[in-house]
Amino acid sequence: DHVLFAKYSGTEVKINGEEYLVLKESDILAIVQD
Repeated sequence: DHVLFAKYSGTEVKINGEEYLVLKESDILAIVQD
C-alpha cells in the first residue's frame, strides 16, 4: 500500500536510528492499495 499526503505535513522523528513520519489522520489524502 502507498499513503499519499501533502508535501509539508507530518513530523519527522528518529527512533533507534530509524526515521519515521508521524501524520495526523486528517493529513492523509489517500491510501492506494497494490
